[in-house]
Amino acid sequence: MTENAMARPGEAASGDAGKPHVARMYDYYLGGKTHYEVDVRAAEAAVATLPQIVPAARANRDFMIRATRTLTAEYGIRQFLGIGSGIPTQPNLHQVAQGVAPESRVVYTDNDPIVLQYAQALLHSTPEGRTAYLQADVREPRAILDAEELRGTLDLEQPVALSVNALLHFVPEDWKPYEIVSALLEELAPGSFLCLSHGIADVPDEELSARLGDVSGIYQRGGTPITPRTRAQVARFFDGLELLEPGITMVQAWRPDPEAAATLPPEQLTMYAGVARKP
Repeated sequence: MTENAMARPGEAASGDAGKPHVARMYDYYLGGKTHYEVDVRAAEAAVATLPQIVPAARANRDFMIRATRTLTAEYGIRQFLGIGSGIPTQPNLHQVAQGVAPESRVVYTDNDPIVLQYAQALLHSTPEGRTAYLQADVREPRAILDAEELRGTLDLEQPVALSVNALLHFVPEDWKPYEIVSALLEELAPGSFLCLSHGIADVPDEELSARLGDVSGIYQRGGTPITPRTRAQVARFFDGLELLEPGITMVQAWRPDPEAAATLPPEQLTMYAGVARKP
């Protein structure tokens, strides 16, 4: 994909409603180029309210990279299902996995037509491996599991890593998020994994909690409500699974790379993260 294929700040998008979009705001936090002026304004308002949002987004991206490498190199996982893939940002999940094991297979899903515009960047697989993109709604896990793109790429009789990063805090309770994750995991073979990160609700500092509330308001006004959850609520997603060490932590504290310079203290509040094995 060429740079000209990407949106730049100030460009008009076909079908763009003039509202900020969560995927493009996240792209902005990560230093990408796929966003518009409306996204920049909303993202900069969020950053001005809560400067930690940028390092938190980048720490979450680094968590995905470390978790994928860990599952590929240490646990022999060769299949990944990424729910809510978002706008492609290198390295993408398949690039990380195939960098360790070129034969790895990856299926990405997202329900956002904005992501679909850039999905070709997710399909540049190694010759030995394979990638596929499926436009699907997380509220319909059965449709995801039955999709031809998934069935033609992944063997559900073999372990699969289900990657659900920075997505479920955009899934309100009335969408039944726990049932969604359970339904997806139920179809996966024993030895599969859940890799998850999630926005936090249990913030002891009142000022910081108020700032988080203000940021939630920015997203709400853009049409994307946020449902942060407590550590106990996040732990429920892992019910019946075997958590890998160090358990549920802040994203930057999950098996940090000893060779990389620490950018955030382990205890700094960012997002919860965990990786667990299906028995």
